[in-house]
Amino acid sequence: MRDETIVTIIHKLDDNPDRRRKKNACLVVIYGDELGRKYTISAGGEMTVGRAATNDICVSQDSVSRTHASLLVEEQGVKIRDNESTNGTYVNDHKVHEALLRDGDLIKIGRCIFKFLTGDNIESAYHEEIYRLSTVDGLTQIFNKRYFAETLERELGRARRYDRPLCLMMFDIDHFKQCNDTYGHRAGDHVLRQLAELVRRRARKVDIVARYGGEEFAVILPEIDVRKAALFAESVRKLVTEEEFVFEGRRIPMAISVGLAQLDPGMQRPDDLVTCADARLYKAKQGGRNRVVWQDSVAAVGG
Repeated sequence: MRDETIVTIIHKLDDNPDRRRKKNACLVVIYGDELGRKYTISAGGEMTVGRAATNDICVSQDSVSRTHASLLVEEQGVKIRDNESTNGTYVNDHKVHEALLRDGDLIKIGRCIFKFLTGDNIESAYHEEIYRLSTVDGLTQIFNKRYFAETLERELGRARRYDRPLCLMMFDIDHFKQCNDTYGHRAGDHVLRQLAELVRRRARKVDIVARYGGEEFAVILPEIDVRKAALFAESVRKLVTEEEFVFEGRRIPMAISVGLAQLDPGMQRPDDLVTCADARLYKAKQGGRNRVVWQDSVAAVGG
């Protein structure tokens, strides 16, 4: 009797996981109405984004077209296509007609910003993003007011415990309402993002740069006295005046007013430091704007 021969057919495995199976994908609102809302992108179809209620993702804003953009799931991934909208579709601040999306891309439609997430464990990525939204401002991608308040309280306690200097810098954009009225709110958003990135790059690693509210920002400056903090603040002020702020081909002149405060024995709470810095910011405004005030009697630098 002959032995039976068993033949096993081995199929070559594709070593590219993207081709073996479709990855899950979604959009998460990180700036705008319904903050944190997740929109799952389904395979094999097309989703539309726009102002009309009939869209899969409705963004009810005047700056958004009725059917502004489409999301298409293709073999190579998820693609976004602008549907000849009035104000354009932006991916990572670049205006696009059509673009293949990558994990982490930021999509701006009107004044709403979505984050694109894709991968094998999208639920985990989504929950991480929701946690991140509790500390980071969606528009500017710097820390938000909540994180600022928590950190300032912690830094104040540390400065008291080790008898170390601590300064707070508060600043806002001069005539920002005029910027919005002249160039539009989308241009104002662009300015806020560019300014935040400019200051973040200039700050030290230990500094905390945060959006305090509207066009007002704050920088926590540990381990530095007020005179050195004033030099830092003046360097930021000059950077802003020298920076080219351009939106859709139009140059937007920018300047900031700054108030500085240093922790002293009479300050018991974080709010005391904020109040002092804010009062000096107001003094900078009264003194003619585009300047740094770090003492109650003198506008020391700028102007």
